Amino acid sequence: MSDLIPQGPPDSALQVFTAPDVLERVHRMSIDEYHRLGESGIIGERTELIRGVVVDKMSQSPLHCYIVQVLLQWLASGVGDHWTVRPGLPVTTADSEPKPDVCVVAGGAHDYVAGHPTTAALAIEVSISSERLDREKAAIYAEAGIDEYWIVFGERQNVEVHRAPVAGRYTEIITVRLGESIAPMAFPQLSIPVASLFPPAA
Repeated sequence: MSDLIPQGPPDSALQVFTAPDVLERVHRMSIDEYHRLGESGIIGERTELIRGVVVDKMSQSPLHCYIVQVLLQWLASGVGDHWTVRPGLPVTTADSEPKPDVCVVAGGAHDYVAGHPTTAALAIEVSISSERLDREKAAIYAEAGIDEYWIVFGERQNVEVHRAPVAGRYTEIITVRLGESIAPMAFPQLSIPVASLFPPAA
């Protein structure tokens, strides 16, 4: 497989694949093809399908893992019996299968034995060095009817909140900063200070 990857500087390879005359000839993979290649072991688990293109997931820094754990414990403590908090598991959309760091979906684990969720009440990405891709995912999540999408910026210590999806885009975007609190629309009882999402200052 590596023999098919152009040799040379990474920026040079990226420019080749983003050039319009080359991009139109790039093979885009369907959800079914992605599943088959994953089941056969050709594609690893640390990937996502984004707009028909297989993308490697970023490695997780200690800061990333810390924030994800805080989010998981906080949400799991209060979403109730009719919801499930999923860590880094797939959401299947029309042309993509992202794996949000944290996702809250209706029902229990038994509801997704035959297929992944196709929407959610809340999807969260923790952005340490993946801001560009995390922003691109906003349109995917909006198209899937996910009511609310958060990008938690670990180094800036704020949360960008996307709400009210309409026609494939979020129509409300706000930034919640240190000194403020945040709560998901679907779970207003779960208000938490933004500062609590990040490691305490030394």
